[in-house]
Amino acid sequence: MRLTVFWDRMNQQFGERYAESVAKDYVIAQLGGRTIEQALADGEPAKKVWQAVVATFDVPSTLH
Repeated sequence: MRLTVFWDRMNQQFGERYAESVAKDYVIAQLGGRTIEQALADGEPAKKVWQAVVATFDVPSTLH
C-alpha cells in the first residue's frame, strides 16, 4: 500500500483534521505502543499500519 492510499483512507475514515490528530496522538497497541506517525517513521509498511487502524477502530469494510 502506498502512503498516498494510506492517507486517503485515513482522511475518508476520520476526516482530514481528525486523521492528523489520530496519527499523531493515538497510541495503538498493535503497533507496539506507538502512534501511527511513529510507526511510519520507524519504517513500518503502510499496509501493516492500516491493518492496525482497522483492528483498532470501527472502519467500514469498504475501506479495508
